[in-house]
Amino acid sequence: MMEKIIKFFDRFEDRVRHVLSHKPILYAFLGGVGIVLFWKGVWETAEYFPILDGIGSVVASILLLLAIGLFVSSFIGDSILITGLKSQKKITEKTEAEVSMEESGIVKMNEKINKMERDIEEIKMAVIEKNGTGKKAK
Repeated sequence: MMEKIIKFFDRFEDRVRHVLSHKPILYAFLGGVGIVLFWKGVWETAEYFPILDGIGSVVASILLLLAIGLFVSSFIGDSILITGLKSQKKITEKTEAEVSMEESGIVKMNEKINKMERDIEEIKMAVIEKNGTGKKAK
């Protein structure tokens, strides 16, 4: 029963995202309203628990975020951590030429990936033709 419910909402979400992706302003507006209503609900629910007032709320949130591994990334972001670990410049400190070089590197990498995918498809087709049955070779 639970699987059917999950499957229904998964398909429903896919259809809604498909429709809304063609209307980005409406998508952004609905997303913003949903996020605000979610946090409004969390805020109002927390008011029912006196321990979550003031410092209790701070302590509970820090413990929760540390426990699920989101404390650091939610406040400073993954990209800032990665650039710091690699000792890279912030994007605002990079020259236009450096940004352009990074972008061209990404484009080249995507081209290589696309070529690999085409090569894999060619290999699959050759195996299918060789076997004549459509089954993989052993």
